[in-house]
Amino acid sequence: MMPPEDPWPEGPQQPEERWLDEHAGPMVRPYVMTSGRIEPTRGEFDLITLVVALAPETASEVGLGPEHLAITRLCQSVMSVAEITGHLDLPVATVRVLLGDLLDKGLITLQEPEPEADMHDIRLYKAVIDGLRAL
Repeated sequence: MMPPEDPWPEGPQQPEERWLDEHAGPMVRPYVMTSGRIEPTRGEFDLITLVVALAPETASEVGLGPEHLAITRLCQSVMSVAEITGHLDLPVATVRVLLGDLLDKGLITLQEPEPEADMHDIRLYKAVIDGLRAL
């Protein structure tokens, strides 16, 4: 599988452009990106929730910032919330709010993880252990 292309082609998030607090790290920018919201308007967005864009890269649509557009670029193929968070180098809570915005606009679709009841299969645990050993 090929790595996704750079989600920030215009490069808006250069390290020297971030507002940093000596002990807390990046603080103001995520707050501004989400308009102060800390929860998505809808959707749970577990780290393993899979996200895919429903249309080709979205042009500048009203209410979408560069971070929203970066997510739609990344999600042209299926990607987990954890992967999106890593590629964008943003806090997971911020990414969840942005994903909620995209879901509200009908620009993405989700595949939620299997319910916990299905997680009691011993074969699943064996596969996870085998995968960890292979690393």
